Amino acid sequence: MAALSAWFWNERFWLPQNVTWADFADPEPGVEYPKAGHLLSALPLALGIFAVRLLFERFVARPCAHILQIHTEVSRMATPNGALERVFTCVTKSPDCRQVEGLSKQLDWDVREVQRWFRHRRNQDKPSTLTKYCESMWKFVFYLCIFTYGVHFLWKSPWTWDTRHCWYDYPYQGLSPGLHLYYMMELAFYCSLFFSQFTDIRRKDFLMMFIHHLATVGLISFSYVNNMLRVGSLVMCLHDAADILLEAAKMAIYAKSQWLSDFLFTVFGLVFFSTRLVIYPVWILHTTLFESWQMIGPYPSWWLFNGLLLLLQVLHVLWFWLIIRVSIKALIRGKVSKDDRSDVESSSEEEDGVRSGVRVTPRGKGLSSKSENDTNGHLTSSPWQQGH
Repeated sequence: MAALSAWFWNERFWLPQNVTWADFADPEPGVEYPKAGHLLSALPLALGIFAVRLLFERFVARPCAHILQIHTEVSRMATPNGALERVFTCVTKSPDCRQVEGLSKQLDWDVREVQRWFRHRRNQDKPSTLTKYCESMWKFVFYLCIFTYGVHFLWKSPWTWDTRHCWYDYPYQGLSPGLHLYYMMELAFYCSLFFSQFTDIRRKDFLMMFIHHLATVGLISFSYVNNMLRVGSLVMCLHDAADILLEAAKMAIYAKSQWLSDFLFTVFGLVFFSTRLVIYPVWILHTTLFESWQMIGPYPSWWLFNGLLLLLQVLHVLWFWLIIRVSIKALIRGKVSKDDRSDVESSSEEEDGVRSGVRVTPRGKGLSSKSENDTNGHLTSSPWQQGH
């Protein structure tokens, strides 16, 4: 274990040339440097945030949903059938024509009866509109609060107005209580989302969001240990701006306010474009790639950090392309399509066996909305949220 720890915390990877971990062991009085052990405090904080989420959804979000007349839909339950249940849980949730015909012969059922059973069974596992509204309202409130805090904190920070301050005296930059709180709250929130995926109703974008939350937690932790907190704080605040509008637009969809959802999705697209395709490369990537190169020079973790930031920019472009595609489809149909990540399938006879709806839904986080996952969170059920 000692050899493994020494290999992982190799100074030549993590730190610039001629800097060692011992240089941070005895700081001046009143000066604190980021330490890997600080990250452990995010775990109990994540549990606390998860507990607050449960209370918020029950005592705040649900009453608001009832005022807006958002209720749990009553979907038809699938008839208990052991053979079909085993196929559903172990083989496939959406059997193809050949499988449906085989099951109909095995059970002596009509093909449409088998298709209808699988449709009803899939609907049982999907979260209701009420559940989705409460989840979006919780995320909206958190993003709004953390974004407000981030803007207030960064407004007084010199590196917001001159990004070269991100690299002055690097890596000997003291950790202020405000910056530490900002980082721990963001890290704990994404840890809570990571954990809650295993307790929430499992959605079809589970794996995508699992990877997204894991990558977000990893990026925040990496920048903390590497003491790139100043530029990291700018990245977090920049991404939270669009996520607020995404969750607000989703709430409008669940409340069946079409004009409001269309307006919010439009504003979301504009904010997403300006923050992640203009400000992010011109402001963030410029300082991490060029100003840091001039002021501190490259070293192994510098290359990794910038590689991840460049990968994030690629995801931003892909997510925005998804937003454009969904927007074009919405214009053709005359309105934003509904989120099919978890909507109930049509029960009409003509649609048996066919999934209805167009995906609409990111830390970029894509942006899902979540339909958190198709366009990072909102217009399509894809990667909205992933850009975090």
